[in-house]
Amino acid sequence: MTARIHPVILSGGSGTRLWPLSRAAYPKQLLPLIGEDSMLQATVRRVSDPARFTRPIMICNDEHRFIIAEQMRAMAVEPAAIVLEPVGRNTAPAAAVGALLAVARDPDALILVLPSDHRIADVDVFLDAVDKAAAAADRELLVTFGITPTHPETGYGYIKRGAKVDGIADCHAVEQFIEKPYLARAVKLVAAGGFDWNSGMFLFRADRLLAELDQLAPEIVAACRLAVNDAERDLSFTRLDAEGFASNPNISIDYAVMEKTEAAAVVSAEMGWSDVGSWRALWELADGDDAGNVSLGDVLLEDTRNSYVRAERRLVATLGVEDLVIIETGDAVLVADKERVQDVKAVVDRLKTQGRDETEQHTRVYRPWGYYEGTDLGERFQVKRISVKPGQKLSLQMHHHRAEHWIVVEGTARVTRNDEVVLLEENQSTYIPIGAWHRLENPGKIDLKLVEVQSGAYLGEDDIVRQEDDYGRDRT
Repeated sequence: MTARIHPVILSGGSGTRLWPLSRAAYPKQLLPLIGEDSMLQATVRRVSDPARFTRPIMICNDEHRFIIAEQMRAMAVEPAAIVLEPVGRNTAPAAAVGALLAVARDPDALILVLPSDHRIADVDVFLDAVDKAAAAADRELLVTFGITPTHPETGYGYIKRGAKVDGIADCHAVEQFIEKPYLARAVKLVAAGGFDWNSGMFLFRADRLLAELDQLAPEIVAACRLAVNDAERDLSFTRLDAEGFASNPNISIDYAVMEKTEAAAVVSAEMGWSDVGSWRALWELADGDDAGNVSLGDVLLEDTRNSYVRAERRLVATLGVEDLVIIETGDAVLVADKERVQDVKAVVDRLKTQGRDETEQHTRVYRPWGYYEGTDLGERFQVKRISVKPGQKLSLQMHHHRAEHWIVVEGTARVTRNDEVVLLEENQSTYIPIGAWHRLENPGKIDLKLVEVQSGAYLGEDDIVRQEDDYGRDRT
């Protein structure tokens, strides 16, 4: 049987509760928080069986497009589409876009809507649940996945199971959706039985979802049809029409459809699911030492218990502490009571009000050609490390306010400077004066690594005038 399940993978969140590792420009779904794969890659890997699934439809924001494309390339996965949202509008418009794209390819398409930042330990149970949901969707039901609770949890919504759906194991009509409860009510729900955690994963017939939206939220379908019909191709990306998509309300699938429809069903499963919504969740998911500690990176623990300590760049040593989360990155350190990590978002909000860059970018900033990383900054100078992937090149550009000195550390650089083109090998250098048109390329087979020293009156990344760019960028 030809696969009819089209995975629609949503990758639009910013993961603020996992700051300082998760940043707006490089959020948690793009990070390898559990294992070697990023959360996004792990999600794609779960739906890679060609007997069940078509190639995935990825829906993301513009800023992450090259990172996502690179992560898919590293997995040898060619998505059916990488769709760029001009603005965030929550999960209902994103699902509608996925449904429109899927049904255009296959009138009988089923869509499996998956957040890209969930952890599922038992993939076989997950796939079994997908098969049950597909059978229910073939009966015109709109299916959500419920997770059998393991403890009272206030961070998730709950689903009350209703009448059993005949002939499909573990599938029930939805009797009630319950908002995230206070602890006392969560205790009662778990003790009573018959309730699941709401996972935020869904499976529908694409045409059935669109028909239901036409009845319950017709403005969403109208806006998404306009956005899809007027979408533009941009390299390997599908760029939704900005005006059309922005006219959508900011609303979730739950509110727009699932809590209103008469056709909601839930497939319940114990698949080792977590939305990895906090540092405490990562502590719970990892195997700790005899004292209950989880440590990653260059960490030294002395008389420390029940803590999560992660070092990205430097040695982190602890002494005489317990129940802490300590996260070190190149430009920020978080120290938090493990019971308060759900409140990290408040820290991020405060940093945003102060205009701090630490909420947006890491010191290492990824670009489609590689990355650059700031190592020193002073009055009228800045030092960066630059890495360019084999066969890639930066735009042909010039700067009005800064000069640049490049020193090759590893690999080979092809340097364009006005009308001159030269090859530089390891330990060789060049100078780019203010106002000179220049380009850096890696013609070799290994990463090109160099040190860049910028000097001048203004060193901002917006001091770039591009003449040519392989990636369709106007500025940075």
